[in-house]
Amino acid sequence: MFEDATFESSNRIKTATGKWMVFTFWLCASVLIIMILIPLIYPEALPKQAMAMLLVAPPPPPPPPPPPPPEVHVVQVKPQMMNNQLSAPTKIPNKILQVVEKEAPAAGFGVAGMEGLGGSGGGVIGSVFGSAPVVKVKAEAPKKIAISSGVATGLLLQKVQPTYPAIAKAARVSGTVVLQATISKQGTIENLRVVSGPAMLQAAAMDAVKNWRYKPYLLNGDPVEVDTQVNVIFSLGG
Repeated sequence: MFEDATFESSNRIKTATGKWMVFTFWLCASVLIIMILIPLIYPEALPKQAMAMLLVAPPPPPPPPPPPPPEVHVVQVKPQMMNNQLSAPTKIPNKILQVVEKEAPAAGFGVAGMEGLGGSGGGVIGSVFGSAPVVKVKAEAPKKIAISSGVATGLLLQKVQPTYPAIAKAARVSGTVVLQATISKQGTIENLRVVSGPAMLQAAAMDAVKNWRYKPYLLNGDPVEVDTQVNVIFSLGG
């Protein structure tokens, strides 16, 4: 035994170093392969910050600046007028355009008994300068206009006093009922409706105003329909 420890053993002592090296190599390789495969199989196992850095695409590059606008050259043309007089042009144009004006029709005029001078056959002086007859256009009257209650009161021909409702008188209800009405071309009341006023007095006011008659409102001599307001006053004192 001492000989084996101090002198060469001539391979008589067998060790397990080779097996441990192979085992350690495969162990390290297995751990490395597992560390590589885990992120590929289970990506949710990676830290969220690392996933955000890997999955978020970089922002696109900014667009190039727009090209500068083209330069506009302003050419000032000086009029060839001096002291309200034409002056000679500084350049001779290459092409001269000729403007042809249409001839105006000759005005017919003449004297009676002369032929070829546009005279009228009846011995009357012909038309001077070919003037056309003036046509008078009459404006069409509007179908309906609005007038104030004061103007409508001046047109009133027949007024029927409203009957004071007994229930309103007993309840001591008074006031003014405002009605909107249309006075026709014949002076009758149409389209009567309530605008405001006590509810107990509205029916009595409408029954009375339906029988009112007005003078037709004339516009340019023609009768037209008018819209106006009618005020019916109910007073307990008579």
